[in-house]
Amino acid sequence: METVWAPWRMAYILSEKDRNCFFCHKLREPARDAENYVIYRGKEAFALLNIYPYNNGHLMIAPYAHVSSLTALRPEQLLELFDITRRCEQALREAMRPEGFNIGINVGKVAGAGVEDHLHVHIVPRWNGDTNYMTTISETRVIPQQLEDAYKLLFPYFSENRRFHSLNV
Repeated sequence: METVWAPWRMAYILSEKDRNCFFCHKLREPARDAENYVIYRGKEAFALLNIYPYNNGHLMIAPYAHVSSLTALRPEQLLELFDITRRCEQALREAMRPEGFNIGINVGKVAGAGVEDHLHVHIVPRWNGDTNYMTTISETRVIPQQLEDAYKLLFPYFSENRRFHSLNV
């Protein structure tokens, strides 16, 4: 039998769980963006690293509005949500050079939403061969990059002087 060590999980296991929406919680802490892995804040939506990623570079984009479906968003909120998603794809493409992406939204628990009440988009970079027997047989994911390293790699792509801000809407 193989042993996979994941010591970073113990902090989560032992931590007090916030029953409130973690997206809204992170929005109220702009001074802690790096610690919370918030990589970009727009006018209507923001992007952050998923701390339980399916793959390294897994980002989530959420509106500031605490809503559970696309139909509850105003047009300008919807536009920025998908504009940031598009820009995240570009930043990930340049920084990590993936061969593809999974981009999706789970609306409702039955559809797989882990956070039912706060709509968000997942964007997961993918590489040929990035899945292996570990996920299929052992129900274990191997993430080859620390969150801090992914944040440091991606953050410059979201700074004011980068092309992220110059993509045409």
